Amino acid sequence: MAITRKDVEYIAHLSRLEITETEADEYTKQLSDILEHVNRLSKLDTENVEPTYYVMDMKNVFRKDEVEPSVDRQKVFKAAPSIENNGFKVPKII
Repeated sequence: MAITRKDVEYIAHLSRLEITETEADEYTKQLSDILEHVNRLSKLDTENVEPTYYVMDMKNVFRKDEVEPSVDRQKVFKAAPSIENNGFKVPKII
């Protein structure tokens, strides 16, 4: 399926784009080339090709969870403007 100049002008109209005559010719060729390439790809035999989700091997880059000492809760609560039920009290926003 080839893209015609009329198709390009229609798409530009729908997109509210003002394009020149030269641009319309360029876009017609570019879009036709893209569709031609997609058609060539669709003709390839991919029956025995496993789907690829990532182009590179993926591996977990996260560190292991380890328990470490943390900031003393009472020191943090001393700096808080308001505390309730052993936690920070924040104003209701809804």
